[in-house]
Formats: sequence, C-alpha cells, structure tokens
Amino acid sequence: MKQLIGNAVVGQSGGPTAAINATLAGVIRGVSEQLGTGSITTLYGMRNGVEGLMQERLINLSEYFDTEEKLALLEHTPAAALGSCRKKLPKPGENDAFYEAMIAVFRKYNIRYFFYIGGNDSMDTVAKLSAYTSAHDYEMVILGVPKTIDNDLVGTDHTPGFGSAAKYIAVTTQEIIRDCAVYQIPAVTVIEIMGRDAGWLTAASAIGRVVNGIAPDLVYLPERTFDLQAFFRDIRAALKRHPNVVIAVSEGLRFADGHYVGEGTQTGATDAFGHAYLAGTGKALEFAVKAEIGCKVRSIELNLPQRCAAHLASETDLAESVATGKAAVQAALAGVSRCMITAQRVSDEPYRIEYVPKDVSQIANRIRYVDDAFINAEGNHVTDECCRYLLPLISGEAFCSYENGLPKHLIL
Repeated sequence: MKQLIGNAVVGQSGGPTAAINATLAGVIRGVSEQLGTGSITTLYGMRNGVEGLMQERLINLSEYFDTEEKLALLEHTPAAALGSCRKKLPKPGENDAFYEAMIAVFRKYNIRYFFYIGGNDSMDTVAKLSAYTSAHDYEMVILGVPKTIDNDLVGTDHTPGFGSAAKYIAVTTQEIIRDCAVYQIPAVTVIEIMGRDAGWLTAASAIGRVVNGIAPDLVYLPERTFDLQAFFRDIRAALKRHPNVVIAVSEGLRFADGHYVGEGTQTGATDAFGHAYLAGTGKALEFAVKAEIGCKVRSIELNLPQRCAAHLASETDLAESVATGKAAVQAALAGVSRCMITAQRVSDEPYRIEYVPKDVSQIANRIRYVDDAFINAEGNHVTDECCRYLLPLISGEAFCSYENGLPKHLIL
C-alpha cells in the first residue's frame, strides 16, 4: 500500500488491563516521534471504542499529551483511559449502511490510519473493517494492537497485559499459600482465576515452583475436561501430605457434557459476542468439597484485581506494551495494513522478542490454548516448562507515582 497522508485514530476495546494504557502511550509516542516528517498529522482517540467513533466522541491526543509527565502517568494507569466497548460489527455485506456511516466519520476527520487495541473480539472488528474497506473505495491503514490478560490470541508468543495479570496472580497465590499454612487444621482453599477457554492465567499461579518451590497443590485448566470424582481423589491425596491444600482453578472449567462447573451459580447472561459471563466455579467447588470431604473449605475469587492491579504490574509487560504500540505506528507508516502486531520470542536466555505484523484474518476468532506440553499427564497441574515460559513475562517491578499513600492515575 502507498503511504497515506492524513490523521489517525486509536481506540481501546474489550476488557481492560493494567497495561492497555501503556500500549496507548506507545501509539501516542510513535505518532509524536514522526510528526513533521511522517504521514500522520494528528492522532485522535475514540472514546468507548467504535461506539464512540460512530458518535464522533473523539479527543485530540496529539494536543492533550504535550508533556512526558502525562505519558509516563498514562503508562502506569490501569483500565482503559479512553473507555471501552463490546460492539460486534456486522459482517461485511450484511449492513453496508453501518460501514458507510463509519467511513463518513473517517472522511470528515480525514482519518487514514486506524489503530484498535484489544483482544480476540477486537481483532474481529479489525478484520471486518479491513475486509470492508479493501472492497470499497476508501484507502486506509488498519492495524490491530493486541491486548488481553487471557493470552489467548494465536500467532503471538504472548499478549500485552498478560504479564501483569500473571504477576498479580503469582504473587497473590504465594501470599494465600503462606496464609493458609499457619494452621494444622485440615482445610482446602480454592482460588478461582479468570479464563473462559484458555488457562494461561491459572497456569501463572504455579510460577513460584521454579522460583522458590512453592505452588498450589493442584491446578485445573479449561483445556482438560473436569472430573469431580478425580478432583476429590486428588484432594484426599494432597491432604495426606499436609493439612492445608490450596487449589487454583480456571473459571471456565467444564464437565464432560460441556456444562460449566459453576453453571448453577451463574446468571446465563452473555455479552455482544455471545460469551457467557462466568463466575462461581470456586464457590461451586467449595460446596462440593464440603459435602464430600467435610473439612474446612473456602473459595477465593480473584475477580477484577487480576486485570487492574497496576501497583503490581510487570515492568517487562509495561515496556513491551509501549513497544507494541510504537511498533504498530512504525508498521503503519511502512504501509502495513490489515494486520496485528505480534511478539515473537527470539530467545529465552537472555529473554528477547521481536515485533512482527501478521494477517489479522488468520488471528481473529481463534483461540490459543495452553500447550499440551505445559500440562501434566494427570491434568491437575502444569509443568516446570510452563513455569519457565511464563517467568520472564512477570519480570521486573513497575514503580508508579504515589500521592498521599495512593497511586496517581491519569483520567482523560
């Protein structure tokens, strides 16, 4: 594609993370560094993703971020500073009026570069918009910029946002294990961790095993069918070893018949993409263990802090998130379009990655599951190889600024 001259727009979509604003900062930095020499004149931010774009709720980010202090603060601010949405675009050909209305906004603001920061559903948006604009008369560079704590995007070694969530889970699990170890009364603690289809986050609970030898007794991922009787056997075996058993489970665990383990405690509500709102797996297993084994049992749902605990962010994750945003701008200026920026691991020791654009149509609506080699034969834990893969992603402490004892955040 020839190099286009015009303005750019960036948006954030889907569930927020502790690093999604660092990626936004990377896009802003990339555009700022080329001003006067490149092809992007102004960078706009769309509030609440494509929904805000259609309503022309735009903010001039080139104008707003006029100091390094603002950008640095943005990098350490959790959640999506521009706001988010879960808007599912129609398939090209089903509702041309929708796309023509979107292109009318692009024309009005002379937008020739579109950056969308998000996960799997956001890449669906990028793929559909790419398909429509490629078949119609509007030249535009469209790039997906990855973000998801679930780490379930295919074609990339890992996703920005995952490392910080994994660090929070690994640290919190270590603290829970120590808390549970103070008593000699037989007890089971079930930690419920996010992950509908892929168990990467739950796998992170075990990272301590290759650091200090401390990890949950059992780890269950949605990549394996959950068997309640095998679960009870595993617990009884663990209780014979020591009285305080800690178990990490993914919220998306399913029985052999396809039903979610926590289905009885869920509302049945779904989002715009048809995904069920999951919660209650830990509580369901708490009740089941209490009824079957009769020992003291508690469940802990880590919930939203997994994705918004910026005070415990991974320095590596934030640095890579900024670099991903900058790489997207560089790729766009080089004429790359209809792609997602991926991270390719070049080496483990020393840990190093490279950024490579890949066709977004080969990424959207696909799921990257935890590798078989990362799950033990019994399906009740992860391997050391898995922990070693995860370890570099949580490396380093990202120290944020504090004011009167509380972290400082930037509010757009």
